[in-house]
Amino acid sequence: MLATTQAPPITRHDYEQIPFGAPNYQLIEGDLIMAPSPSVFHQDISGNLYYLIRHHLRTHPIGTVFMAPLDVFLSDINVYQPDLLFIRKQNASIIKEHGIEGAPDLVVEILSKTSTKYDLGIKRSVYARTGVEEMWAIDPTRRTLAIYRFDESAETPVATHRTTQTFTSTIIPGLSIALKDVFGH
Repeated sequence: MLATTQAPPITRHDYEQIPFGAPNYQLIEGDLIMAPSPSVFHQDISGNLYYLIRHHLRTHPIGTVFMAPLDVFLSDINVYQPDLLFIRKQNASIIKEHGIEGAPDLVVEILSKTSTKYDLGIKRSVYARTGVEEMWAIDPTRRTLAIYRFDESAETPVATHRTTQTFTSTIIPGLSIALKDVFGH
């Protein structure tokens, strides 16, 4: 019988040795995963949503919104870069100069051909078990936004909104978003 060996998982320490300016990487369950550059539409969606949330937070200073690339250190073998994330003021202590040390209140993942299996698979599961309260999964192809609330179910969205709809956030009080403003059409 052949003995198989498995390389030890890459750790946060190993991840932190990657030179700044290198391609975008995420550490997912100890595997170093390179993410290709996002599409123009992906960047448009990310920028539009960031602007809408940031604008709301200027008049309702209840927390901070960040855009990728920004490392979120969830465990020794899970360091993610969600497309957007929100942290309430009372949880601001997790914001450090080098990244986020712990679970944001909200993460936003914009799906792509290469990211969907991770975003809706292991990353969603890790977000749920590490204390993220809510995840928004945006599908640019279907032009939908699915909301996962991890106090309810990590497996199925509690709501899915389409381009023609407006939704009101429960995690960012007072924020209503018309999805046509997110998708740009």
